[in-house]
Amino acid sequence: MATTINSTIKLASGYEMPRLGFGVYQTPPEETERCCLEALNAGYRHIDSAACYRNEAGCGNAIRASSIPRDQIFFTTKVINISYYGAKATVDQSLALTKLEYIDLMLLHMPMGGSKNRKGAWRALVEAVEAGKVRSIGVSNYGVHHLDELEQHINELERERGGPGKGGVVSVNQVELHPWLARQDIVDWCTQRDVALQAYAPIVRGARFKEPSVKKLADKYNKTPAQVLIRWSLDKGFSPLPKSVTPSRIVANADVLDFELTPEEVQELETDEYSPVAWDPTIRKLYE
Repeated sequence: MATTINSTIKLASGYEMPRLGFGVYQTPPEETERCCLEALNAGYRHIDSAACYRNEAGCGNAIRASSIPRDQIFFTTKVINISYYGAKATVDQSLALTKLEYIDLMLLHMPMGGSKNRKGAWRALVEAVEAGKVRSIGVSNYGVHHLDELEQHINELERERGGPGKGGVVSVNQVELHPWLARQDIVDWCTQRDVALQAYAPIVRGARFKEPSVKKLADKYNKTPAQVLIRWSLDKGFSPLPKSVTPSRIVANADVLDFELTPEEVQELETDEYSPVAWDPTIRKLYE
């Protein structure tokens, strides 16, 4: 899949999302503006934050301080308070902190709070879209069980709110994705419904850089293991969200556009392992 720094995914909402994103998970608030500006200067046009990261303000500062038109930068953030009023308040707080006129993508951060609260939080995001505060909405860390429930909630909201479209459109599911956590069931569900997949922890936090399969491809393409893993994610059709606070790595993680893995190499990297490096709220027993 040929990719340039300007390559995008067309979301179910109709908006375009840049494939390559820059994550700011655990980036200190005082470092966030610098890191985001360095990312934007390196060519990134997609920044991923969350209310619970406590660094949305730095993201907004960088977006506004850059010389890049606002409509050319895609900003994602997430709701941690999963309830109707919690989600409504979070949308307004995120807009206030970033000082942006709108949020490109707002996600429910995890499937917690119970079914009633998840439905209420989703309704709040639908209303935020209708109010022009948010352009696209989706979820994060949702397993198939939760996605099926969300589909049911959308159908219910359509009946309750006046018909087709009134229940909202799921544009994205953001989950941990890499060759040691390929999540074929989630990928299949989303692919069948035109839901884009954002991949967090795409370089596995460096834990797999010495794997023979990774090293072989790094040597072949004269790339770093991190670059190979980001390329794997792009060639799978995902939107990877690598993060770093180190200027050289921020630049290097974007230097993945001058090579492609063959379909065979993509398949060879992928395993049947279940090896998350982060939490895994997609597991049904944790979040009913």
